[in-house]
Amino acid sequence: MTQAAVPRHILPVLVTAQFAGTSLWFAVNAVMPDLQRELGWATAAVGTLTSALQFGFIVGTLVFALLAIADRFSARAVFLICALAGAACTVGAWAMVRDYEALLIWRFATGFFLAGIYPVGMKIAAQWYTRGLGGALGLLIGALVLGSASAHALRALGDALPWPTLMLGVAALAAAGGLLLFFGTGDPPHAQARVTTLQWRALGAVWTDRRVRSSVLGYFGHMWELYTVWVMVPLILVTRLQGPALSWAAFAVLGAGAIGCAVGGWVAQRWGSARVAGTQLAISGGCCLATPWMMGAGDALFYGWLVLWGITVAGDSPQFSTLTARNAPPQAVGSVLTLTNSTGFAISIVSILLFLSLSETVTLGALLPWLALGPALGLWALWPLLREEFRAPAA
Repeated sequence: MTQAAVPRHILPVLVTAQFAGTSLWFAVNAVMPDLQRELGWATAAVGTLTSALQFGFIVGTLVFALLAIADRFSARAVFLICALAGAACTVGAWAMVRDYEALLIWRFATGFFLAGIYPVGMKIAAQWYTRGLGGALGLLIGALVLGSASAHALRALGDALPWPTLMLGVAALAAAGGLLLFFGTGDPPHAQARVTTLQWRALGAVWTDRRVRSSVLGYFGHMWELYTVWVMVPLILVTRLQGPALSWAAFAVLGAGAIGCAVGGWVAQRWGSARVAGTQLAISGGCCLATPWMMGAGDALFYGWLVLWGITVAGDSPQFSTLTARNAPPQAVGSVLTLTNSTGFAISIVSILLFLSLSETVTLGALLPWLALGPALGLWALWPLLREEFRAPAA
């Protein structure tokens, strides 16, 4: 099947559903300022809650892969059930939000069900778009970025409303996304049956195949930076903004990543995925290093720096997924991507907890440049694929 054969409504439906489903990701983060004021929670609480969700996502991806859930059952049905379950978990978090231990459990469960939204959405896109996958994933992961940032927009829009209303709004949005994808699309006409067990031997390609190893290690460097930046952005903005203005600015900075994803996917079809990923990784690493100067810069430079960081810190993600899917053994693409995602999110947990803990005693200007270690190691790992594309430019 060629991309021309795909009905025009499929990609908009996938993008909208992915946006809605992934809005669950930072639903609690967006209302944390209110919770901290009411309940006296420490700044580090937001990092612990985010890490609980990340850990749930790691467990979920492994369980879904080992049981071959999305291969044995309709991917559309899996997406719907997980969107509804994730929405229910957010309602549970709303009902028990003052019990911190219970909130951790609800966020872990939300992360578990997000494993049936984000990766399954990518699987559905790959079934429909057998050509131009980099561009399609650019839009799809761009929707994930906007979905993750949307909680901040809801927080800004609903500043005059009680914070519980916002959590319930995110839950309703996620449920609507699941229903939209299930009823708004059908099964791809040429979807093929896949293996139902994890391909253990083929997973060795992560370390033995230099192309796969290059993109996977580059992705790990990207993950060291990405989610920590997303968690730290409100802490950076609070040095200049408060209230709805802070929420709108956080949405703009995080949501700008969708531009990097979408434009990067378009450019990659002409320029090559490794070059797009490498360029954005280098720029975001430079933004890390610029923190000591930008924190004291004028408003125009300060906000321009944050938006550029937001664009590039997320914009390389679709191209890392495209490179890994393209180079992995055909019979184990799903398993390799799952293992890569799980490990990358584990790295993000370490980074989030480390940097939030240090932020209580170290200034942001001195702390955030150390995030550049991830992009630096990622660029070093990505060099073999970059060299190939420079020698043979993409058609």
